[in-house]
This record gives sequence, C-alpha cells and structure tokens, in this order.
Amino acid sequence: MLIPDNSNIVIFGASGDLTYRKLIPALYHLYSTEQLPDSFFILGVGRTAFSDDAYRASLSESMLQLDGVDSEKLIVFTQHIYYLSIDTAAESDYAKLKTRLLDLYDQYDAPHNSLFYLATPPSLFEIIPKCLASQGLNEETEGWKRIIVEKPIGYDLSSAIELDTQLHRYFQEPQIYRIDHYLGKETVQNLLVFRFANGMFEPLWSRNYIDYVEITGAEFLGVEDRGGYYDSSGALRDMFQNHLLQVLAMIAMEPPAAINADSTRDEVVKVLQSLQPISEADLKQNLVLGQYTESNVRGDFLAGYRKENAVAPDSRTETFIALKLHINNWRWNGVPFYVRTGKRLPTRVTEVVIHFKKTPHPVFGEDAPANKLIIRIQPDEGIVMNFGLKKPGAGFNTEEVSMDFRYQDLGEIKLLSAYERLLLDALNGDATLFARSDAVQACWKFVDPILKYQSEKHALYGYACGTWGPQEADDMLKRDDRQWRFPCKNLTNAHYCEL
Repeated sequence: MLIPDNSNIVIFGASGDLTYRKLIPALYHLYSTEQLPDSFFILGVGRTAFSDDAYRASLSESMLQLDGVDSEKLIVFTQHIYYLSIDTAAESDYAKLKTRLLDLYDQYDAPHNSLFYLATPPSLFEIIPKCLASQGLNEETEGWKRIIVEKPIGYDLSSAIELDTQLHRYFQEPQIYRIDHYLGKETVQNLLVFRFANGMFEPLWSRNYIDYVEITGAEFLGVEDRGGYYDSSGALRDMFQNHLLQVLAMIAMEPPAAINADSTRDEVVKVLQSLQPISEADLKQNLVLGQYTESNVRGDFLAGYRKENAVAPDSRTETFIALKLHINNWRWNGVPFYVRTGKRLPTRVTEVVIHFKKTPHPVFGEDAPANKLIIRIQPDEGIVMNFGLKKPGAGFNTEEVSMDFRYQDLGEIKLLSAYERLLLDALNGDATLFARSDAVQACWKFVDPILKYQSEKHALYGYACGTWGPQEADDMLKRDDRQWRFPCKNLTNAHYCEL
C-alpha cells in the first residue's frame, strides 16, 4: 500500500451533491483505513456561505447517515477540513484562495502539494484553471500541482478539443487527471490482470475463438432530479461516449509493455483509434435509440421520460442506445461488439459477455451450449464461465454449467470504492486509470457521427419502463443469429433472466 506524500485537496463545488455523496465519504474511508498521508488538509471552496465549523457540521450530519462511519474518527477527520466562500467564476477572488492556502501550508508545515478537484458544472472547467494560474497556483516550484476534471469532457469533438486547449494553457498534460469513475472499479481494473496474467485466456482472446462481445450498462433508475442535465445529454453522452467505450478499450487492448500510465493508456488509445467509422447506412442498420415510456413495474407506477421534471414534453433525447460496432485491427477484425445502455431497464447491472465460437466438431449437434465468459462489473462483482457438460444418465446429451468467482467470497477483504481508488491514485501521481486527452478525442471522433445522426431525428423507439429496451435492439442481434444476455442481479444465475 503506497501512502501519498504530505499534501492537500482543494474541492471546488464543496457544497454540491458530488462532494457530499462521493468525495468526502471516499476521503473519510481512506483516512479511517490509514491510507492518507500523516499531514493533510481538505479545503472546500464554493459560493455558499459557510464557516469552517458550520461546514464541518454539515458534512458530519450527512456522513453519520452512512453505514460504517465511526463518530469519533469522523470528529478527528473533519478537523482536517476547512472552507472558503468565493465567487469561483471571479478571477479576483482567487487571491483569497492563495492567501488561505499559504496560511494552511504554514499551519501544517507542509509542502505545497495540491490536488484541485473540479466538482463543478462544466461551465467552470475552463474558468477555474485560468483563475488558479492567475495566482501562480499551477506552478510546481514548491510542490506538485494536479487538477481533476469530472465528466463531461466536452459536449462533442470540437468542444472537447477547445476544453483541452484551454486546460493546456495553464496545466501540463501530466498535471491533468480526467476522471471516469468506471475505471476506478476493481472489476474493470481486474480485466487487465485476468487477461494478461493467465496463459489460458490470452491465446483465446481474438477473432480466432471469439464469436462476438456484448457490453451492457443497465440502470433501473430514471433521470430522477437530473432531468435538465440529462435532456441536453442523453445516453450517448452520459454513458456510451465515456464509460462504455473505456470498458470496451480495456477488453480489446493489446498487452501493455508495463502496467503504468504511459504504456496502458497507449494501448487504450490504439483501440479507440481503431474503431471502424460508422456510415449513415451502417447506423440505419446497427443503431437503435430508445426512450422509456410509462409503465407499472413491480406494483409501482413509473412515469415516462417526457413526464420527468425539467424534461421537454416533446423531447427526443435518447435514454437507451444499442449499437453494433467493429474494431479494425488484426486481433478483432470481423468480431462484432454489441454495446447497450439505458435507463429504466429491469435491473442495475454492468457486465461484459465474451461469446466464444462453437466447437466445429458436429458430434454433439447445434444444441450444444456455446461457451460464455461473463465479467460482472457491478453489482455482485465477479466472473462466471459457462460451458457444456454431459447430462447425467444414458447418452451424450449436453447441458450448460458454470464455474464462478465472486468478490464477496473474499470475505473480510475490503475493496476500495471507485472514488477512493482514483483519489488515492491522483494523490500518488498515478494516471493509469485516468483518461488521456487523445483517448477522449478518439471517443468523440467516433461518437460525433452518431450524434449528428441522432440530431436529424431518425427513428426513436419507445420502450416500457422495466423492459430491456426496444424490440428493435433484440431484432438487431437476431438478424445476425445472436441474442443478448438478459442478466439478473445475481451473477451466478446462469440462465436468461427477465425481472
């Protein structure tokens, strides 16, 4: 376990939902498990008026509602937290931030190692770095300076390039950490170990043995109180462009020369740059966009998307996307990747399914089960291998059985949450699990034609809440004589499961 050097964390948007729900709980758990440095402080920055004590009290009230929080440890932890109220869009106010930081550096007798976390609306992503630089808070003469930028990293390719240009005016690429919490999940990281540390799998990981790959990112929840944001974003920008394409890259990448930031991210970029561009004709055949409609699910009435708060009554924003795509390289040529994500699906689950080709030997017939490797990212994290064995009794009839591993079987071992892992990596200067600018732009370059197609008001299919999306998504695979796996919440249920 690598403990970071003495350092501090400055959180912009300190009174916001992300800070309360994710960042402070993650930092508390790192503190309570002795993974933060001996000397550290957290400075919350925002427009809301708080004193240090009032902010600590507000955070404590929120934290004590969570499981596993020790009230005595929480008291000590919050004594490391401070607050500064400024107008984060006003450059002149950053003199106050510099003064407060210098006072805290002296108080803690600490080096000027600072991690700036932008837990703010995207409109401030270009403003805050400029304002920090105006006070020399980007300079590394007395300690390192790093900046974490949350998604969305741009709205399309041109805006992503513009944001990247603005960031690089004030911070160097090694100082910029573009966070994608999916990459912080233990099961996503385990893809690298699973593939490259096991001689039995890597030889099979190619077009020679794999028939197709499916990636599912399903959510049972709707847009909740994010209707205003989501209606200008949609499933393409909210899930597909970042989370799922990053997962795809981890599945498809070549072995890195070393497990470090440069080597690993080099291979990720190669995959993303090898995505086969999609023509309009391809999109008509291989893209399904959907929007959830009202339904009764398990005794509860769920409103349709257009009835959600802050959503336009005639909105054509997609809440579901299914896409067939290809990777143009030696390893994956001809292997289709089917990716789908949506809201108001039957359950919350993210998983990858590797479908292996059937045996060419005809003795056991077409009814023999095809081998499947199921990699569950969340929930019930683990791995299942489905394969065929002889049914007990006379004859040589086959049936599908499975072998499985689940992280819960590790017992007392506590896995770091995604934000805990990523914050710790950023403090340690390890950018392996953070997106590089060329990877972000490669994703947008692939997605831009899909956004253009969607904006031209092509078919948008309705699907009832609690179903697995539009029928057209199933039909897309049926045309290829394939089918989706419909996962249960329980990973080890080896059968197709509709809840």
